[in-house]
Amino acid sequence: MPEFKISASLEGHGDDVRAVAFPHPNAIFSASRDATVRLWRLVSTPPPTYDYNITSHGTAFINALAYYPPTPDFPDGLVLSGGQDTIIEARQPGKAADDNADAMLLGHAHNVCALDVSHEGGWVVSGSWDSTARLWRVGKWECDHVLDGHQGSVWTVLAYDKDTIITGCADKIIRIFNTSGKLLKTIKDSQDVVRALCKLPPSHPSGAHFASASNDGVIRLHTIQGQLVGELHGHESFIYSLASLPSGELVSSGEDRTVRVWNGMQCVQTITHPAISVWSVAACQETGDIVTGASDRVTRVFTRSEDRIASAEVLQQFEKTVKESAIPEQQVGKINKEQLPGVEFLKQKSGTKDGQVQMIRETDGSITAHTWSMASREWIAVGTVVDSAASSGRKIEYLGQDYDYVFDVDVEDGKPPLKLPYNVSQNPYEAATKFIQDNELSMNYLDQVAQFIVQNSQGASLGQPSQGPTPAGADPWGTERRYRPGDGQESQATQPPPAPEPRPKVLPQKQYLSIKSANLKVIAKKLQELNEQLVSSGSKELSLSPSELETVVSLCTHLESSSLNESPIAGTGVVLLYKVATLWPTSSRLPGLDLLRLLAAATPAVASADYDGKDLITGLLSSGIFNSPLNVNNAMLSVRMLANLFETEAGRNLVISRFDDILPAIKSALSASGSTPNRNLTIAAATLYINVAVYLTSGGNEAAPESSEKGLVLLAELTQMLQGEKDSEAVYRSLVALGTLVKALGEEVKAAAKEVYDVEALLNTISSSGLGKEPRTKGIIGEIKESLS
Repeated sequence: MPEFKISASLEGHGDDVRAVAFPHPNAIFSASRDATVRLWRLVSTPPPTYDYNITSHGTAFINALAYYPPTPDFPDGLVLSGGQDTIIEARQPGKAADDNADAMLLGHAHNVCALDVSHEGGWVVSGSWDSTARLWRVGKWECDHVLDGHQGSVWTVLAYDKDTIITGCADKIIRIFNTSGKLLKTIKDSQDVVRALCKLPPSHPSGAHFASASNDGVIRLHTIQGQLVGELHGHESFIYSLASLPSGELVSSGEDRTVRVWNGMQCVQTITHPAISVWSVAACQETGDIVTGASDRVTRVFTRSEDRIASAEVLQQFEKTVKESAIPEQQVGKINKEQLPGVEFLKQKSGTKDGQVQMIRETDGSITAHTWSMASREWIAVGTVVDSAASSGRKIEYLGQDYDYVFDVDVEDGKPPLKLPYNVSQNPYEAATKFIQDNELSMNYLDQVAQFIVQNSQGASLGQPSQGPTPAGADPWGTERRYRPGDGQESQATQPPPAPEPRPKVLPQKQYLSIKSANLKVIAKKLQELNEQLVSSGSKELSLSPSELETVVSLCTHLESSSLNESPIAGTGVVLLYKVATLWPTSSRLPGLDLLRLLAAATPAVASADYDGKDLITGLLSSGIFNSPLNVNNAMLSVRMLANLFETEAGRNLVISRFDDILPAIKSALSASGSTPNRNLTIAAATLYINVAVYLTSGGNEAAPESSEKGLVLLAELTQMLQGEKDSEAVYRSLVALGTLVKALGEEVKAAAKEVYDVEALLNTISSSGLGKEPRTKGIIGEIKESLS
């Protein structure tokens, strides 16, 4: 049988694609941590081309997705989605995102992480972190039965037939129920958390009826009577998803960056993705094509049919991005570079099984990874092994293993702290799950532990001293694509470890926040490519000369080595980047703006340079960067740059001096970004407003009359931003800025908050929404109310 090849790369989501469905050859559904469900329709072929529309826009991460086939009442079928807000939405795919859903299924008390449907039985089954599965009758839309008895998160559910439900749980047990909620059988063959289930076709050569997959990287084949009849080994990490093909084959995806195709008991193809996590895989039962959702925010379609293979350009781009992927050192284990074979091995030796991984020592000393393809009988490059991202660069030993971090977590007064080991290449939620299970803690702590890991291993925090570089999150380059909990935006706000002690106070915020993380090599390369395009298109007067380009590239080198302050070229370089950011075609300005963003935090030259007789902010505003039609990424990076200016005294003074011009410009940009403002832009603006609030309330500035005036203007903008805002991080950051003003800027601002803007009513509205359930949001609201009293 021919190999699967890329058919299409569907880009549009702003965060990890957590779930996919492929109900029809011309329609694909994807759900993401960006809080949207998208319908991708095939609009032309060959090569296949898709367009999307957002069918649902929620208030929090969407993690689970299922499609219910058409009925007389729902002729287009129903898309069911669920996630962090605990609500399952049922919606006809033809509806707009702003239309009311056909049904909202209420009952789960925690994140909904699994959905499946029985068209024959007329029901939907869901699984949740609240340790229950629930059965819902279509049309009735009330919980028919709660499937109890699970001792952990119900990670996966399977509508096996019209009368039977199978669940997989974090307690390592598979349970079989009937549709009356009665437990029929338990299967305890799994050695780890059960993450995926799939019904097998009757023709499967093993004689098994369904498959399960777990965190130990093994797929197990079971009969419905509970007998284990086989195991499939090949994955090197957690397996997240399973699907069966009309050919009778099985497909799996997981945390080892791969999708694997299994014919009987053998892996016949391994498809490596340019991402850490391949969260979901689904198959079209008409064509046999498959679709995947991954942590790099891309939904991909693969096919065995020659007439549905992607264009040569898409094929080459996919192969290139896989080959250039960076693989964290911890993901492949300890490597003795001296004992690795050289590149000649790839021509001299064959692999023994599909997906076999071989490390190679290149001539320049780097380590590359290659996988063996049984179909093409060749080694395929799948990435370069990179060093640990841990700030110290030194490992810590715990229980005989080396880790980047070993945290102390206090869970009970008078008892020694528990040890929480973590490597930066790990999925933080899985590390948190293991910690909770090892120490027999409540799964209610999962979010808090995961956030604790993120904050203490990756970035500066709100309300706490800065502890290192802040991760950039969902950047427009798509270069930092590692899954992590939180909303994936810039630096995350700290949530405490699972301890009964009081939450530390956040207000007033005293530290400036900056957004510094980036892949400088990618940015520099993109700038050079765009510069070459300008020259070749006849716009040489706009392009940078070879010597100017060398200056900019040198700036990147100094930034990477933190030696910028020792370089005499900063002033010259920032003026060149200003030219790129304001005079180049709008679609080509991104690298210039991104480098200015980084330089704004690294040198006062950005704030003090002369830009054709103007200061930086005057020049940016006059270039129309915040005007309609808006380029959202350009505007977002400009606002991040303004936030980063607070890292230098010259930058702070510049922003505050032009505050009256900046505020209406950003307000206009938020309005121009659509009926639902772009979340990246909103979060960037909220970050800037936090820094303005910190400036106005510290260093004696709070006593200045102009501080109260600016504080009142900012208070008005923040209260308006918070009305109707649905993104959790945007809400939290805006509340931190607002709370800092109320807490520390004096009675005039406090009185305005109470009497003019009715902040308490606004806080009550947020509290009653799904956003108000988050512990950090609940905590900050309590602090603001305390300040207002």
